[in-house]
Amino acid sequence: LVEPCLDIAGHWIPNHFVDRSGSDSQAEFDALRALRTAYTGQVKCIYIDPPYNTGNRDFVYNDRFVDKDHAWRHSLWLEFLYRRLEVCRDLLRRDGVLLVSINDENRAKLELLLDEVFRGMRLGSFTWRTKDTGNDSGGNLSQVHEHVLIYAGPDFAFAGKNVDDSKYRNPDNDPEGRWDPRPITCSKTFLERANLYYPIQNPETGYWYPCDPNVVWRYATRTKISQEAEDRLRAESIEAMIEKKLIYFPPCKEGEVMRWDTKEELIQAIENGTGPVSPKKKTPLLRKDLPDLDFWVGKPIAPGRPSKKAYLKHKEDKPAPISSWISGVNEEVDYIYHDLDFEIETLRSQRGGEGTDALTAILGEKSFNHPKPPSLLKAILSQAAPAGSLVVDFFAGSGTTAQAVLSLNADFPDDPPRKFILISNTEATADEPDKNLCRDVCRQRVANVIAGYGDTPGTGGSFAYLRTARIPMNRVVRRIDHPKVWLQLQLMHFASWTDAEPVAAGRLFVRAGESAVVAYLTALSEAVLKRVEKELEGRAEATLYTWQPEAVAAHFDLPGVTVLPIPQTLIDRFGLKK
Repeated sequence: LVEPCLDIAGHWIPNHFVDRSGSDSQAEFDALRALRTAYTGQVKCIYIDPPYNTGNRDFVYNDRFVDKDHAWRHSLWLEFLYRRLEVCRDLLRRDGVLLVSINDENRAKLELLLDEVFRGMRLGSFTWRTKDTGNDSGGNLSQVHEHVLIYAGPDFAFAGKNVDDSKYRNPDNDPEGRWDPRPITCSKTFLERANLYYPIQNPETGYWYPCDPNVVWRYATRTKISQEAEDRLRAESIEAMIEKKLIYFPPCKEGEVMRWDTKEELIQAIENGTGPVSPKKKTPLLRKDLPDLDFWVGKPIAPGRPSKKAYLKHKEDKPAPISSWISGVNEEVDYIYHDLDFEIETLRSQRGGEGTDALTAILGEKSFNHPKPPSLLKAILSQAAPAGSLVVDFFAGSGTTAQAVLSLNADFPDDPPRKFILISNTEATADEPDKNLCRDVCRQRVANVIAGYGDTPGTGGSFAYLRTARIPMNRVVRRIDHPKVWLQLQLMHFASWTDAEPVAAGRLFVRAGESAVVAYLTALSEAVLKRVEKELEGRAEATLYTWQPEAVAAHFDLPGVTVLPIPQTLIDRFGLKK
């Protein structure tokens, strides 16, 4: 069960922690299962940064660090994650997503595990640069990247990039409306794609445009394929697009058009560097070693390069996809996409050192090793968790996920706020029995982010701090606390709780909505039954939890009334059916 330990506002508030009590590592798993009882199928985004199993005191199993020489190090790590990932799968909505940070060393092992647990849900991965230089891998290899693996439900999609309509124009008065020119090239040479190396002519002016031998055209031409082959093309031929006026030819002055009446004149121009060149890089478009050089003798050759029209009306309802490459804040990325005919969103993040600097600024000391950069989590969550989403992190560490959520909420105060649930371990061991990472680092960080620290203003917001209370199965009936049962039942039905006192001589907890009522009958009495009857008046549905389900079901044998047993319902939802 989940026991309130500290509630800053004195009542239920959206964001909260679950901290496992004691040093038993199983209790951290119990905290995650406690979430399943209330949040099955309700979580939009789960981000985790699990221990990387490096053997450098980063993975605790049964309250002992697993070192590099442990014979079953990888098996223990995979089993440790497997049980938690199964619960994680149950939490996700159909449009939910799991994001998992991992390094190169363990990516392959973890990906196989995720493929097993989340069958058919693999979407891909992000790659982000953790540092600028490094030589820690041996073999003269600089290992400077990490990954974020992505597994998602069938209805999930990243937010993408909204169309920037400011760059759409209509200089030729196209009746289809405003458009933006997109490249019609692909990054292949004429030797790699001989069938895509051909000249293009503007039928209205008669001007010709040579193909760049280093960046050939993207679309096929009728001059090199049959009609049957054209019918099988996924995209139209270049001639078909020209006929439909989908290809834009840049205007040029008559004096800019080049023409050579003999091959000798053409070769002389090539040798002098006065032949046609590509618009940006100024590389020669015609060379003496290129095929069909005789074709260009006597042809009017225009400067510039044709492009394809991308109409605004076709883009407004289709956000552009995001790149799997998370670039640096100041990194130039245009070279990656120069041959694409669509826009793309590129996420940006600071290097890994930002995580340590941010945590030190917030808490005044370095109190956690290798925290993730807040900018990385903020960028990812801005795409994966839209306004109003519930975000869960069950390896919360220093609380970077919470800071990212709070920062996004502060940036968009008019939107429904995102909410977070973090599970953090105390990380207490036999060597450090009093250590409590959740209380002293994670909780304190979030409190400081909300209130402000140093010269940094607070984001605002609030949160509750809770801890798990473990009851052995053979003592559940005698030791269970009714208010805690009621708290969990409220979370199951309302994803929130109230502090209302029990009625009917303290034997009935009840919470009603406009059409439904949820009640917990701790014991049966005439006063309890009459109060439930009163609550049912005018409501179509009711769920009644009780220790005496047969008696209650017999008394309330009505359509729309569901009677469920306690504690068995919570035990089943917790995952202890066997």
